[in-house]
Amino acid sequence: MTDTPAPDLTGFDVIKDYVRSLDGSPGVYRMLDAQARVLYVGKARNLKARVSSYSRPTGHSSRISRMISETSSMMFLTTKTETEALLLEQNLIKQLKPRYNVLLRDDKSFPNIHVTTEHAFPQIKKHRGARKEKGAYYGPFASAGAVNRTLNQLQRVFLLRNCTDSTFESRTRPCLLFQIKRCSGPCVNRISEQEYAVSVKDAERFLSGRSTEIQERLASDMQAASAEMEFERAAALRDRIKALTQVQTSQGINPKTVQEADIVALHVEKGQACVQVFFIRANQNWGNHDYYPRLSADVEEPEILQAFLGQFYQTKEPPKQIILSNPVDEPELLSLALSEKAGRKIELIVPQRGEKAELVDGALRNARESLARKMAESATQAKLLRDLATAFGLEAPPQRIEVYDNSHIQGTNAVGAMICSGPKGFLKNQYRKFNIKGHSITPGDDFGMMKEVLTRRFSRLLKEDPDRQNGIWPDLLLIDGGAGQVSVVAGIMNEMGVSDIPMVGVAKGVDRDAGKEEFYRPGERPFALRHNDPVLYFIQRMRDEAHRFAIGTHRAKRSKAIGATPLDDVPGVGATRKRALLAHFGSAKAVSRANLADLKAVDGVSSALAETIYAFFHENG
Repeated sequence: MTDTPAPDLTGFDVIKDYVRSLDGSPGVYRMLDAQARVLYVGKARNLKARVSSYSRPTGHSSRISRMISETSSMMFLTTKTETEALLLEQNLIKQLKPRYNVLLRDDKSFPNIHVTTEHAFPQIKKHRGARKEKGAYYGPFASAGAVNRTLNQLQRVFLLRNCTDSTFESRTRPCLLFQIKRCSGPCVNRISEQEYAVSVKDAERFLSGRSTEIQERLASDMQAASAEMEFERAAALRDRIKALTQVQTSQGINPKTVQEADIVALHVEKGQACVQVFFIRANQNWGNHDYYPRLSADVEEPEILQAFLGQFYQTKEPPKQIILSNPVDEPELLSLALSEKAGRKIELIVPQRGEKAELVDGALRNARESLARKMAESATQAKLLRDLATAFGLEAPPQRIEVYDNSHIQGTNAVGAMICSGPKGFLKNQYRKFNIKGHSITPGDDFGMMKEVLTRRFSRLLKEDPDRQNGIWPDLLLIDGGAGQVSVVAGIMNEMGVSDIPMVGVAKGVDRDAGKEEFYRPGERPFALRHNDPVLYFIQRMRDEAHRFAIGTHRAKRSKAIGATPLDDVPGVGATRKRALLAHFGSAKAVSRANLADLKAVDGVSSALAETIYAFFHENG
């Protein structure tokens, strides 16, 4: 427990007070400002020595000096080892997002290929998230597109099914994939279980980088079939060899000496950074992904790369080797932390020559080009926002634009949608959907739906951030509609006391042609922009994105409603038992009419559950 310094101390003085109560233990420290917001999270082998370095008034970069001057208090947590401190530090950085730390902003999971084992004829499919289902997993792949390409290749060569188990069981005739030679038709017994198992093993060998071995065996089988005058089988094997050869040719540059590694390259320019990650598995390039970590000024490349790696592998399985473009701070410590997390040795390598260096050069070139494109896009976006502010008479370029739209079919499955845009383009993690709940709203009443959406949105903002300090309040609202919609929205904003937020209605002009949009503002005459104005295209893109998101949300809700049955409301009946009941009785109506004895006869339905189902339909119905 540390002593709390006097409340009037700041900067160097407040840090000196803390130093007196610290010892030489390893641990993590947090620096907080006057509002108790975390400015920085750091780790130390020796907390007293590390924090003492901040108490000296000289020898700091401008970033660190600024951070020290804003520090009003500190928090400490000791750990048993420095490795434990490093892992805790990265955990806290991702959780708290301190202003002065390097922060990895895009941290989604990567897809894998999953070969199931619970079925006599295993399915091969794309998988993302926790590996709860039994089977073999291969990955990670950089994107869903990379997985889909590989799955298409596997279908062409090994003819494995990708249909769900329920679809498999219900087939009576081969599907289209069998007709176009993308599946061997196990659902209708066009291939034996033993032959299919061989194809599955071959696919797994291919995903493990042993494609040459497969090709040699296929060639041998083809010759044997030809010698035995089984020409149809020999022709099928020939087609598989040809498809496998085409796959190997189309895979691009695949390293010969690197079996499993991530290639991580960093390029920094004008205060911005791009980290490019290439995934090498089974001697194959499984795609790449670029990241743009948030930086403070004066951060050196080793610190950026170490922070990136610590946060990146916090939720991902590290490969055997991580091949880097730059050295990192404390590489031995980072390697030890990753090795402990993975339960096996993880190497960090900065190659100087050979194939590994060539791989790094390629990743570095991609990082440089990606950052150049992003900086150009940012400059264009900044100009568009400035021109938008001029066109609509705003005091400053908006940093957050919210665009609203509704979607329904004759009032059914109604949803509202909000998308968000800013200096970095569309902020997809800020998109929101609103299931329309108002029972008093007349079906198809767009005004009523818009009122509900905006009331819910701004009620939440007023509750979560009443002082507008967290950057989640919009600087501009774009509404899909004309004078009527704008009038309704203005009334809602006045009622809620947020009428200072500018709003613009975007309505189709003459003949509802794109390019002839008219813009409506409260209390002002409508106006239009010239046909080729970049701001007009910018607004059209935002409106179309809102429309796309609203339509997609509506379709998802409608599909869910179509697949809904009364069984969804029965306690204890999940997806598996629902499928079993529907397969046994044929329909939810038949289940509702079944007697108790028939319900007990269904596989997976216990006597107690059968009584629950019977009671639900006969007592509640």
